Amino acid sequence: MSYNMIPKAKEFKLIAMYLFISDMYKDDLAQSCSRFSNNSEPEFTDPEIMTIYLYTMNIEQRFKIKQIYEYANDHLLSWFPKLPSYEAFIMRLNRLSEAFKLLSAMLISIFLPSDCLADKSVLDSMPIITCSGKRKGRVAREITDKGYCSTKGIYYYGLKLHALAFCRPYHLPFPEQFQLTPASENDLNLFKQAWGEIENRTFFGDKIYHDSQYFHQAEINLNSLMLTPVKAVKGQDESLRQRDKAADDLFSTAVSKIRQPVESLFNWLIEKTDIQRASKVRSTKGLLVHVFGRLAAAYISLIFNS
Repeated sequence: MSYNMIPKAKEFKLIAMYLFISDMYKDDLAQSCSRFSNNSEPEFTDPEIMTIYLYTMNIEQRFKIKQIYEYANDHLLSWFPKLPSYEAFIMRLNRLSEAFKLLSAMLISIFLPSDCLADKSVLDSMPIITCSGKRKGRVAREITDKGYCSTKGIYYYGLKLHALAFCRPYHLPFPEQFQLTPASENDLNLFKQAWGEIENRTFFGDKIYHDSQYFHQAEINLNSLMLTPVKAVKGQDESLRQRDKAADDLFSTAVSKIRQPVESLFNWLIEKTDIQRASKVRSTKGLLVHVFGRLAAAYISLIFNS
């Protein structure tokens, strides 16, 4: 059988990525996808699957699973001669959701840039859409539901990806952590559950994070401050509102200017991996691979696209 080869420069990246993932798998990732069966050591290995997925998405910019498989079948068989059928490939890939989740977290932790401001963070969320709000969501219903995206002005079924990211002067914010919730989850509730105990930090969020009483206590107890655009007070006297308008507008503009790069971070993720569109996903594990596999594909570029 003849194979369509890839250029030498890409071969080196493929080899380097495989060796990197194999080392990570042996040291850490294997524990997240252990097998207790007679086929505990398959001929086509988990590091090979992860390499094909991450290489093809990151280097070749092919985002659909079918495109990834077809590229591997057309161009990478000399490297991965035990590539299984398409159906088997999907089944094996979907078993690796926890491995991709761990890998994405490790990549973010290992390659934290030195210019991150450890005491200043931005917050935001973006939708991961399995179908429009006009239809009935049928995929991964145990972790998805119907939500509203104010930025796009749409109802949708799916998940919400929340980001807590360090501010970086003149660069995109760098994520400290990502969290997944059903689409309807309130951003403030998620913050309180996941990040509400962080000390000595100034957070910059949008109006959804406005809770004066909660963050007053956080400032006293944790020395952490939440800054958001000024939210109108219901029933406030119009003369008082007008008196404070200039100062409030100036403050809100300053906060929004600091927050704006987190929107650019999400746009970068979408451009690199098409993470927002999950309409082709057919299972819960497949949806988790879609999210965490694409986060890993985006941040592995810190090594192999530098």
